Amino acid sequence: MSAGQLHILRKLALVILTGYMERYCPTHRSGWNWELPKFIKKIKMPDYKDKKVFGVPLLLVLQRTGQTMPIVIRAAFRWLQVRALDQIGLFRKSGVKSRIIKLKSEVEQLDSTALCMEVYDTQQAYDVADMLKQYFRDLPESLLTTKMSETFAAIFQHLPKDVRLEAVQSAVLLLPDENREILYALLEFLTLVAANAEQNQMTANNLAVCLAPSLFHSSISTGAASVSASPRRRKGAGVPDDKELQEAKASHECLSFMIENYKQIFTASKEKISKCNFGYMEESKPVPLEALGMQFHNWRGYLYECTKATIKEGREKTRGWFTISSQNDSNVDIAYKKVGDGHPLRLWRCTTEVEGPPKEVLDYIIKQRASWDSNLLESQTVKKLDESTEIFQYAIDGQFTTDFCVLRSWQTTNLPRGACVIVETSIDDSKAKPMFGAIRGVVLASRYLIEPCGSGRSRVMHLTRVDVKGRTPEWYNKSYGQICSLYLSKIRLAFKHVAEGPESKV
Repeated sequence: MSAGQLHILRKLALVILTGYMERYCPTHRSGWNWELPKFIKKIKMPDYKDKKVFGVPLLLVLQRTGQTMPIVIRAAFRWLQVRALDQIGLFRKSGVKSRIIKLKSEVEQLDSTALCMEVYDTQQAYDVADMLKQYFRDLPESLLTTKMSETFAAIFQHLPKDVRLEAVQSAVLLLPDENREILYALLEFLTLVAANAEQNQMTANNLAVCLAPSLFHSSISTGAASVSASPRRRKGAGVPDDKELQEAKASHECLSFMIENYKQIFTASKEKISKCNFGYMEESKPVPLEALGMQFHNWRGYLYECTKATIKEGREKTRGWFTISSQNDSNVDIAYKKVGDGHPLRLWRCTTEVEGPPKEVLDYIIKQRASWDSNLLESQTVKKLDESTEIFQYAIDGQFTTDFCVLRSWQTTNLPRGACVIVETSIDDSKAKPMFGAIRGVVLASRYLIEPCGSGRSRVMHLTRVDVKGRTPEWYNKSYGQICSLYLSKIRLAFKHVAEGPESKV
């Protein structure tokens, strides 16, 4: 689904869930503060500079790496799936504390799936499984979030069985995108574990009992402190009261239900889709090459206007733009602009200086994508239209593989001040079938303006507005600018000259 479609579907989910809660929950629970998250209030975040994986918020991992799930955690799921589905009591039997501490320390330093798999090959399955549980326990906020944990528990405490599926579907949609995506991956994996219950004795219910405390925000107090306990768990003396025990029981039931019905939970029914009444702007479908730029006579006229607009945007610099700080590279400036055409996605602008002339930088961006985009799986030229224009296709790895088919053009001559420009926009081409069975994303706009700025250097400005599908507008507002800055940072570093020899004193 596009960002616009998910935005509307989320609003419908909010209405549905509110209706169920007000109808079935006890009087003291009615009138809950149900609303879609608004990311306006700035909250001062703790310093996570020395942490990469454990104890790092999901949003920060996404902003730093462009990936929803840390590589080491994704690799752990993959390793357990290949090596450990038959292990009796997986996630129930504890690993060895000293080995888990050592394992956590080792994987914190890894940045490739292959290296992770090598490390896991030397481990016991129970240690790796326990490490996964600790990863979720150590999150500053639980995977199902503080607010929604209460909601999920309430669904299984108060709602009739015949409406629970729709209520859970709605609640899952209201989770932050990064939480929802990791929940999907976790449930998909746990379903495989439960499918092997005859061998490993871990049914959906057994898995829920073992994992629910790590995934739900817990209000239960215990007297015993745990070395691996999450910082979000408040410890205190005393025995859990009836209310806390009922919430814990409901959490177990909820997770067991999710494992058994995970595909349905993440599927929107045709009836629900029809209620959304999506328009052209929400569907966000690319047009064929022949239909592109009809108001400019043809696609060549469209590319000309895009090039002209890109140069103009480079001159105006700050008008209408809102700047944000970069989480990754202080040498890359990030800003966004609200376009006002009815589409919910912002236009992002990332800018940096590169130690190379414009034409070399342009060639690197066009021909060396694998060097600056570590998530690139494959790319190909579908059709060459002229010396500097082509239909180009590429696939990006992630939790879900995304594929793009774009009209791409570049210009290196006859532009002001010796500038170069790259223009990309999605088109619909019957010859470009999605690679790897991927989801087809939409490049609404991608423009590079590369201008000389003296001493063989270039100023690179990237304007981008891309719908990768499956994410809400909030995901883009919080993360997309940071992700785009990662690419520009790698391009900058690729041209960075390393000084050799001793410094001279002036």
